Amino acid sequence: MAPPRYKQLVDTLAADIRAGRLAPGTRLPTHRQLAAQSGLALATATRVYAELQAMGLVSGETGRGSFVREAGLPPGLGIDQQATAAGMVDLNFNTPALPGQAELLRTALRQLAATGDLEALLRYQPHGGRPHERAAVARHLARRGLARTADEVAIVDGAQHGLATTVMALLQPGDVVAVDALTYPGFKLLAQAQRLELLPIPAAGQGPDLDKLAALCAQRRVRALYSMPTLHNPLGWVMGASRRRQLVALARRHGLLLIEDAAYAFLADQPPPPLATLAPECTVYVGGLSKSVATGLRVGFVSAPAAWLTQIERAIRCTTWNTPGVMTALACGWLGDGTAARLEADKRADAAARQVIAGEVLAGLGLVRHPASYFAWLPLTENARADQVAKALMAARVAVSTAEPFATTTQAPHALRLALGSVDAAALRAALQTVRRVVLAHTC
Repeated sequence: MAPPRYKQLVDTLAADIRAGRLAPGTRLPTHRQLAAQSGLALATATRVYAELQAMGLVSGETGRGSFVREAGLPPGLGIDQQATAAGMVDLNFNTPALPGQAELLRTALRQLAATGDLEALLRYQPHGGRPHERAAVARHLARRGLARTADEVAIVDGAQHGLATTVMALLQPGDVVAVDALTYPGFKLLAQAQRLELLPIPAAGQGPDLDKLAALCAQRRVRALYSMPTLHNPLGWVMGASRRRQLVALARRHGLLLIEDAAYAFLADQPPPPLATLAPECTVYVGGLSKSVATGLRVGFVSAPAAWLTQIERAIRCTTWNTPGVMTALACGWLGDGTAARLEADKRADAAARQVIAGEVLAGLGLVRHPASYFAWLPLTENARADQVAKALMAARVAVSTAEPFATTTQAPHALRLALGSVDAAALRAALQTVRRVVLAHTC
């Protein structure tokens, strides 16, 4: 039996795209035009494009039409694509490190080996960390403006594990979670795995549009809000004190659980108090040492109300049981002796220097960024397509992220997210010059 006519049309268009007969960036006929040309109903023509979009061959853009995607670009190019080919400059994923950090590790390992506590690290640890380690984290949080006792924090295997255990403990499949329209891809993946429904909130200046959030809460039973109020990834905003108070009032009015992601918060100099300080009864604060100390350390922390913390500790037990003793001991030692604080200060200065380079090289291109962050957001002009720009940059040996991994809306904006913290300053300047050249070439 022959396949339906619309299936034949899908196969024909797919073959033309894969063979290059329809080049990337080609604007396809409108749904009505396709229906008229092929003798199909409008609804059937719409189904043709929907299937091509599901195959990753076409992108539909409101107000612009349907376009052939860049087939040579890895799907969802961005934070998921951590492996960078040899010789590729990585502006895709941040792994900020400073000279001398390896020697710090050697010294810390020697000190740890010389202590009498080494044998204890070979045994199971309490799920949320040993009391003295939790106390070290509590003191660290106090320096960030979050007063907590050792009993109010738990140690996890990095901030991503903190988010995962929070979601596992406090949310159920099908729960609705409000998120920024552009947000951290790791939370998107987590929501997908836990079958959460994400509702996007558009940005409004330095933070989410709270009127739109209030409208969502009035229309739907929103269970939680995932937020990065201090150094938003990827837009770099630091939400002001007034807006934080308004957000907290809204959360209390609608009974929202607030999940505060503070992964990059250390880069902001004297930010307003965390949401967890303003609303301790309904906020889970999640942070880690991956960006401030080292990505391989995989030590993070969660602060939450006591009842929730008990549930989060159960989630730690059923995922990793406890954090690795050696890594936790090293990390808490650095928290206690000031090493972590020195690294944070040095990385703030390093990130600021890199932003100066980005500002110089990409001047006039509408860069969106915080002056001391390790990333920048580069919106593209209306006639430029992010997939084509990213593919051209790959050919030029520069890896960047498109907006797609960050977008929680159906349509991702045409923009690039540039990670500035994984290469040395000279390589960064040269790579950004390549970005400028390629972007300008695609906007002519």
